[in-house]
Amino acid sequence: MLAGVKVQDLMKSVDERGFFAEIIREDWKDLLGEDRIVQANLSFSYPGMIRGWHRHNRGQVDYFIVLKGSMKICAYDDKPGSPTKGQLDEIVAGEERLQVVRIPGHYWHGTKTLGDKPSLTVYGVNRMYNVKNPDEERRPWNDSSIVERKSGKPYDWNKLPHK
Repeated sequence: MLAGVKVQDLMKSVDERGFFAEIIREDWKDLLGEDRIVQANLSFSYPGMIRGWHRHNRGQVDYFIVLKGSMKICAYDDKPGSPTKGQLDEIVAGEERLQVVRIPGHYWHGTKTLGDKPSLTVYGVNRMYNVKNPDEERRPWNDSSIVERKSGKPYDWNKLPHK
């Protein structure tokens, strides 16, 4: 994994009523480090929807929790001189296995809803969103300059996992 990208399984307490799960706690220092979640957001995406690529240059970190459906979450390092330049991490998260996925904002990152049903994602951030001066830089979802180091080819969001 790219430095700072983390995945933490969430524990579900299941009983005859359903289940309960803590999704974030300030004492989870292995996940949060010195971050504090200051804003929580809810995202609904239709099947096959790609939301990418973007990054945050002023220190924002995103914490994704996919509550319904399934989602591929990608992070890409294109920083010149980085030992992981060209590395692309793919994480599949979904309702079957609750997880928090931490993506440091300086990596280009994006998501794709997998399968035949919509995804519902809660995500927290450690910086408040400023609509007048957003900490967001964008690229097209199909930007051919995002090249996987392993294959040497532009990243293909729609490539089948077994090919």
